[in-house]
Amino acid sequence: MNLRRVGNPVLVYSQDTFEQMLHHLSEQPRLALDTESDSLFSYYAKICLIQITTYTHPDGDPTQVTDYLVDPLRFSRLDGLAALLREKEVEVVMHAAENDILVLQREYDFTFRRIFDTQLAARILGWRRVGLAAILEEHFGVVSNKRMQRTNWGKRPLTPEQIAYAQMDTHYLLALRELLASRLQASNRWEEAQEAFQQLTQLDFRERNTPERTFWQTREARQLPREATGVFQALWEWREREAQQQDRPPFKVLQNQALARLATEQPTSLAGLRACGLSQHQVRRYGQTLLSLIQQARSRPLPPLPTSAPRPEESLDAQTLTRFDALRQWRSNVAAERGVDPDIVFPNTVLLEIARHAPSTLEELAEVEGVGPWKLQTYGPAILQILGN
Repeated sequence: MNLRRVGNPVLVYSQDTFEQMLHHLSEQPRLALDTESDSLFSYYAKICLIQITTYTHPDGDPTQVTDYLVDPLRFSRLDGLAALLREKEVEVVMHAAENDILVLQREYDFTFRRIFDTQLAARILGWRRVGLAAILEEHFGVVSNKRMQRTNWGKRPLTPEQIAYAQMDTHYLLALRELLASRLQASNRWEEAQEAFQQLTQLDFRERNTPERTFWQTREARQLPREATGVFQALWEWREREAQQQDRPPFKVLQNQALARLATEQPTSLAGLRACGLSQHQVRRYGQTLLSLIQQARSRPLPPLPTSAPRPEESLDAQTLTRFDALRQWRSNVAAERGVDPDIVFPNTVLLEIARHAPSTLEELAEVEGVGPWKLQTYGPAILQILGN
């Protein structure tokens, strides 16, 4: 598919331009969407850019598109865009949609009625390389500037390089959607994909439990000598507070490796801090605080060792575990035959629920969350047979 030469995007920096964009989008059957955040530069990550691409003309020609770059840092609210997605039957095309859906829900109360996830579609087709950069290079000859993946999207003004990189994240998505749709239909996997996309519209960030951050989650803490873990804990908790106060990622205050070396060597002087690899700036800014923390932490009781959460299947009784293992073996065989990853057939969470409930009819199997009509019809009889029904 030959796309026209990529022109300049429309920079949505004012309310007037925002309203003009909304009017254009309201007349379109679908749009492509992506976001950029500042997680590498802030403790409290936020969406710093929203990229939107839609057809230039009402005929829906994917070779003629208009790219918008919406700067949410210039707007207090994005209610108009949220309302458009909530109220109109517009299909939103995204690549690896789950994270974008959740953060847009959390920050702007977005609701998505129809979704086409190009990465999920590629996985259903059995493509091995499903990252957007790899797909764009293979199918459209576009090579991404990988340096931009680590750029500061919260800094203004955006550079020409940032703008060009951001534009590419959605510019080709509508054309990619057409390519994937035709292959899904040709391989008789269209209905399966539609069911998977529909499940994405049911995501709710409020149902996602974010585990509490602890120092035991770091690899360095688990590798330390037991007697050094108390000092490491004290240093890690100080760094969290400092990062929150500065609104910086913790690693930009002190990296985990530096905390581990301080906890192991436990220096007692500024020179000792420098010998542990801290920069002059870090020693000047944090030195006395770190020395005081290390001294105090030496006399603290050692923190209790972490207890690893049991895997879900470890709580199953013998009969349920037997069913679960049989379902996993069946899934592996089906995935291998179809040339897809096992979770495309069913993720473990769904297999666990099937094993626990042990449905004896298709009607009962349909009650398990994650078993939609297509999977029920395609896999239901085999599942019931495995369960002994």
